[in-house]
Amino acid sequence: MKKGIIKVSILYPGGEDINFDMDYYLNNHIPRVSDLLGDMLKGTTIEKGISGGAPGSVAPYVVMTNIYFDTLKSFENSFGPQAAEIMADVDSFTNSQPIVQISEVVM
Repeated sequence: MKKGIIKVSILYPGGEDINFDMDYYLNNHIPRVSDLLGDMLKGTTIEKGISGGAPGSVAPYVVMTNIYFDTLKSFENSFGPQAAEIMADVDSFTNSQPIVQISEVVM
């Protein structure tokens, strides 16, 4: 991973009453987001939670998605105008409330 790039992490907390439609997420939401963000989006990773740190424990996040950009400005310029449309689709695949963190990759 290139040092200095921007990583936007979207974390979907799990829980007893949380539903997450992975098929819809992978085949509809993510391609839609990729199209909306365009060339500013440099990459995407999606991780499905399978366990917490202790053996047999529940994963704290059902899904963790990371999207990558060259600069914070490129994220803001691509996501900002599309934010309402992207966020409006969340109810189509989950009832989890996503947590977002923006980070700079340092290593």
